[in-house]
Amino acid sequence: MTAKAPVKAASTQPRWASKSTLVLTTTLLAFAVFGTTTQTWITVHLDPATASTADLQVQGNKAATAVTALALVSLAGGLAASIAGRIARWIIAAIIALSAVGIILAAVTVLGDPLGAAQGSIAGATGVSGGQAEVATTLFPVVAIVAGAFLGVCAVMLPLAGRYWKSRTKYDKAGSGVAGGSGPVDEIDSWDSLSRGEDPT
Repeated sequence: MTAKAPVKAASTQPRWASKSTLVLTTTLLAFAVFGTTTQTWITVHLDPATASTADLQVQGNKAATAVTALALVSLAGGLAASIAGRIARWIIAAIIALSAVGIILAAVTVLGDPLGAAQGSIAGATGVSGGQAEVATTLFPVVAIVAGAFLGVCAVMLPLAGRYWKSRTKYDKAGSGVAGGSGPVDEIDSWDSLSRGEDPT
């Protein structure tokens, strides 16, 4: 009778479901969106007779104020997903997905009406609200849209990948103590036996 060679258990977790990869990707995308808001989204050419400067650079955090907040929400959600439970991951995924939609809509609005998005900055520079000026958008709103779209993909993948993640909590350790016949639970039982005057051995 020959002994059978041990069969190695095959890993069932696909590469795309790796916790570190997905969390890192979500974090980097959120940082990318936030980074675009610190750059110029709209360039405004003003009339020198009405403003002290002919060119006005409008950053993303002024042209689309919501994008900055939504990027921070996505960043916090991505970090929280690494330690969240199954139900919490679904909630976090929904929050990141909604943030991604908000980022895309805000950036698309700027591309569709750059003059309207720059009105606050124009009024601050000229002292006149509702003025007309020549405006042009940069590439950064498009970058925000692309990063926001990938954030949405990460949000969809998050609860699906979470099924392959192992949860490690104090309850798991306590459970392993019971199953293995040793551990904190057995020690407590032994002390209880001694307190009753019984020999635990």
